[in-house]
Amino acid sequence: MNRQRMVVGISGASGFIYGMRLLQLLAELNIESHLIISRAALLTMAHETDYKLADVTALASHYHRADDVAAGIASGSFRCLGMVVAPCSMRTLAEIANGTSSGLIGRAADVTLKERRTLVLMARETPLTLAHLRNMTAVTEMGGIIAPPVPAFYARPESLAQMVDHSLGRVLDLFGLDSGTAQRWREHQGSCGSELARESVGTVAITAE
Repeated sequence: MNRQRMVVGISGASGFIYGMRLLQLLAELNIESHLIISRAALLTMAHETDYKLADVTALASHYHRADDVAAGIASGSFRCLGMVVAPCSMRTLAEIANGTSSGLIGRAADVTLKERRTLVLMARETPLTLAHLRNMTAVTEMGGIIAPPVPAFYARPESLAQMVDHSLGRVLDLFGLDSGTAQRWREHQGSCGSELARESVGTVAITAE
């Protein structure tokens, strides 16, 4: 295997753009992507974007049907960096947590865990029930990583696209990949960084009064 590979699952939670943008970033990093889109995700795509299935699959190196449990990525012999489910619905989370692989996303995630590779689930739901939290705990205990797409306001994002890119940049960090899209906390600040931070907090306090 000369080129690094990653499996990308897009499930039916809100946030279809996370999966699409992840495919673009992987292509920029010359990572071979293997895409799976659930049936529910296709409904989300229609509600949240103007894209068609062909537009999304064109971003991936390879596309696998969600019911194709005989695909190469369903086997532990398929070598790759790991898998990201972006976004990850609570149904998909539950399936992975309990090992009930009814489709290719669940099976590929199960394979990723059993082969001790990196599995990242961008869980997208709020508020969380006890069942959700227990499933997240179960996945974490098995070695998976729960990484909700949480915006970093210290980066002062000016658009939704910047928020998406930051979250995905942090996810790719977990694989040792630098997409250049994550804003690093104080990485480029000088010695006056702390003073500027204090001034900013003071401004917020005054405004709040």
